[in-house]
Amino acid sequence: MNGVWEMTFGRGGFAPAQQFSFTPKYAAILKAFQEAPKDSPMANCVPAGMPGTMSQPYPIEILFTPGMVTVIAEAFMQVRHIYTDGRGHPADPDLTFNGHSIGHWDGDTLVADSVGFTPDTSLGMNMGMRHSDKMHIVERFHLKDPKTLEIVTTIDDPEALAKPWTRTISYARHSDWTLAEYICQQNNRNFVDADGKPGINLKH
Repeated sequence: MNGVWEMTFGRGGFAPAQQFSFTPKYAAILKAFQEAPKDSPMANCVPAGMPGTMSQPYPIEILFTPGMVTVIAEAFMQVRHIYTDGRGHPADPDLTFNGHSIGHWDGDTLVADSVGFTPDTSLGMNMGMRHSDKMHIVERFHLKDPKTLEIVTTIDDPEALAKPWTRTISYARHSDWTLAEYICQQNNRNFVDADGKPGINLKH
C-alpha cells in the first residue's frame, strides 16, 4: 500500500444526508441547518477532519513503518497516525479532528479503529450532518489489485445515528506522483466578521 493514492469518484465520497439515519436530536440539527445554512469551516481554512479527511478530492500518501501506518492527506496537509504496535485507545482521549487510531492486520487487510473526534467536524460536506463525541469509525484497507486500494468505512455514533452507516471508497495508485504543499491560508479571500457572518474579499 505504500505510495500516493487518489480517490476514484463514482463509488466513494459522502452519502446524501437522507442516506444517514439520524436520531431525532440530530435530525433536528440537520433541519435547522437546512433552514439557515452556513459556510463550512473549510471555507476559512479549518480542515475537514474525519471522516472527511479520507474523502477530499486530493491525493493521500500511505507510509508503513514499524508499529505505525501514517496517512498524509494533501488537503490541508493533514497527518493521521494509525498505531499498529498493540496499544489501545486512551481511556479519555483528547478530542481531535482526526481522532485516535489503532490498527491490526486481518490477513492482508489493515483494520483501523478510531475514536476521540471533535464534534466541530461533520459527517459530510453538509455542516448540518453533525456527529457527537461518541463517533466510532472502523476502516478496512485492502488492495483489490496492485493499483487499486479499497477502503470500507463503517461509522457508528449512538447519539447521532440511529444505525451504523457504511461506505466504500476506491483509490488509484500513482507511483510517479508526490504530494504538493497545501497552505490554505495563502491568498485566502474568505473571512468571518465580528458577528460570525462569513464573507469573501474579491479585491485581491
